[in-house]
Amino acid sequence: MTLFKDASDDDYLDLVAAVDLGSNSFRMLVAQVVQTPSGTQLRPIDTLRESVRLAAGLTDNKLLGSEAYLRGLTAIRRFGERIRGFDPARVRAVATNTLRVAKNAPQFIRDAEAALGFPIEVIAGVEEARLIYIGAAHEVPSVQGNRLVVDIGGGSTELIIGKGYEPKLMESLYMGCVSHSLQFFPKGNIDPHAFREAELAARREIQVISSAYLKSGWKQVIGSSGTARALADLISENHFNSQADDGLSMGRVNGSSGLITREGLRAMKKHLLKYDHVNKVELQGLKDDRRMVWPGGLAIMIAIFDELGIDSMEVTDAALRIGVLYDLLGRSQHDDMRYVTVEQFMQRYAVDREQAKRVSELAAEFLGQLPKPNSESRDDNIALLQWAANLHEIGLSISHNGYHKHSAYIAGNADMPGFSKNDQARLAALLIGHAGKLGKLAHNASFQDWRMLFCLRLAQVLCRGRSDANLPKVKLSEHEGVYAVSLSKEWTSKHPLTEFSLLKEAAEWERVGRPYRITLK
Repeated sequence: MTLFKDASDDDYLDLVAAVDLGSNSFRMLVAQVVQTPSGTQLRPIDTLRESVRLAAGLTDNKLLGSEAYLRGLTAIRRFGERIRGFDPARVRAVATNTLRVAKNAPQFIRDAEAALGFPIEVIAGVEEARLIYIGAAHEVPSVQGNRLVVDIGGGSTELIIGKGYEPKLMESLYMGCVSHSLQFFPKGNIDPHAFREAELAARREIQVISSAYLKSGWKQVIGSSGTARALADLISENHFNSQADDGLSMGRVNGSSGLITREGLRAMKKHLLKYDHVNKVELQGLKDDRRMVWPGGLAIMIAIFDELGIDSMEVTDAALRIGVLYDLLGRSQHDDMRYVTVEQFMQRYAVDREQAKRVSELAAEFLGQLPKPNSESRDDNIALLQWAANLHEIGLSISHNGYHKHSAYIAGNADMPGFSKNDQARLAALLIGHAGKLGKLAHNASFQDWRMLFCLRLAQVLCRGRSDANLPKVKLSEHEGVYAVSLSKEWTSKHPLTEFSLLKEAAEWERVGRPYRITLK
């Protein structure tokens, strides 16, 4: 039996499931395997998360205490109900650090397998690191060169350097948000000396690997999974980092900027040390199941930033369970997951592919005629512009009236594997601006993609007839902020609607203070 079928087969959903038995939380992801022309993608269908605090239940002699044991089995039974009837070839369950070290782990695994109904693998730290990297690499934007992925779990911390989808350096350090909090902040007590000791202990662990990692280098830093996400959310919701509040507002999902910076971590530490117990700490967005463990996670993250010289880190929810599923599929992926995502969105929203291609190619041709940016990659901008062109009509699946608003909403708020929050913000801005009034973007100081928008709007006007026939030859230029469009007078005389639309377009750009000249020859 084939593991997956085309997404167009409405009568069959190819579902796979990953179960991650972590040291702090147990998680399960059920996903649909979708085939697109650019490759294979996982579409999340259902997620479950239970805070079991397994690491906190370890006794001094490394045995799982009865309460933690019971919490774990109770959660696993619920997971088992959700995936009952799945083919075993489509389920993979893995257990991490706490079940690597607990002396009674073999008995727990036997009981857990009976409750889940599927085998459970206790994976080594390096294997955990490999799967974490695979998961993160499939969900974040591609980068030319190496990327560093950091995952602070409950009982261990994984640091991986890789390129593309291939991990190169992998380490699993024996420290996590739960174990570190138990060691340095027993019973939730906080003081500056204890926090300093927690930082120094974490730095000593990282120093063992820092030389090799710094020598390898990286172009991108990604924080994956729960601790990184929790820290990013706290930084954003409590305004600990002005960068997270100013430049990325359009890319937020549920109030989160998805960015951790050195500045934000230091501000959070300063706030924490105002209190003598975690239960007294007042912070927007601090969840009860994170309250006792986030001081340890914060100390470890600060140590990683300091020891490896990191200034900022993007955050993704993708982690071990995503990597487990891609590893389960065992299939090669496109070099850039964003192409796969765009293909899948075009398929999902029944995009007119011929029109999308028409607008995409014309917009890219126009951008190629304009001056190259000083601080951005022309290739990256053409890619973003073409993604916007390919997706500009996805809102038609909701309503023709104001469809560009629907398109922008989908792009800004949907799960788009491979796209960063900033990518999605730029994409959504192009989609909201490709039709209608420009005033909605004129007062947005963070919007800088005017050239791309100019090209997209011009291509959309010229392709209104949805045909390749009789498209004119157009020459573009830009000088000191003035856009100039030159095309045949003979052609426009035969296409009065397009001529009228171009004049309206020029007037719209003039209204927002961006001169637009049309020359007919």
